[in-house]
Amino acid sequence: MAFWPKIRTGSRERVCNPDAVPYAVFENVGLTIGARKVLHGLTLSLSEDRVGVIGLNGSGKSTFVRLLNGLRSPTDGKLTLFGAPSAEAEKELPRHVGFVFQNPDHQAIFPTVEEEIAFGLTQLGADKTASREQARRFLSDHGFGALASSPFAELSEGQKQYVCILAVLVMQPRLLVLDEPMTSLDGLSGRKIREKLMSLPQKIVMISHDLSHFEDFDRVLWLEDGRLRMDGPAAEVLAAYEADIDRRLGAGMEVAAL
Repeated sequence: MAFWPKIRTGSRERVCNPDAVPYAVFENVGLTIGARKVLHGLTLSLSEDRVGVIGLNGSGKSTFVRLLNGLRSPTDGKLTLFGAPSAEAEKELPRHVGFVFQNPDHQAIFPTVEEEIAFGLTQLGADKTASREQARRFLSDHGFGALASSPFAELSEGQKQYVCILAVLVMQPRLLVLDEPMTSLDGLSGRKIREKLMSLPQKIVMISHDLSHFEDFDRVLWLEDGRLRMDGPAAEVLAAYEADIDRRLGAGMEVAAL
């Protein structure tokens, strides 16, 4: 039987419904950081299994996905996550949303692979012994058992990113949010991780500049200057985005990091 750790909520009633559909609802959501308006009037809901997020650098992609796990909070409008207002859902989001950073060295905080996997389980209420045992079993189940005691710093970039993905999957989140997870990987490592992601039961929201990663996605959001420029089936949005890039290049306009 799968281990399902108890979330620490104390005396507080749980407000999130992990099976809520849609799992995220944005109603005229905006976000200002300092004097800069980063997101403007976003109105959309997310329920699909695979959602891609595209746009040029500075378009607000990373800020947008960080709203889904509570790393950022809207300053305007209303955001509902798993059926609850985002401010009320914030403490429960680590249980329901796993987040994978672009650079695995920015995510991992423990010296060994086993400790990194076990950390999430202890955060969710498991004791240290149980979490380490579960971590070892989990790594074996995913073909990483031989690396359990290995120093994280000595892994290849592909192995590091894979471990970071496993570190959030062991917590059995409903939603996996990934911010450019394959940028630093070679073609083989990137392909392996993409195949792993596409096989998961979790819903996924992912940022990538590599449009080929979204070919099998249900939906793609195109952000531009913090606004939703286009939202629809992957094939339609990707074609429009590529046409816009071609137009910019043809006009001699500056295009930052496609």
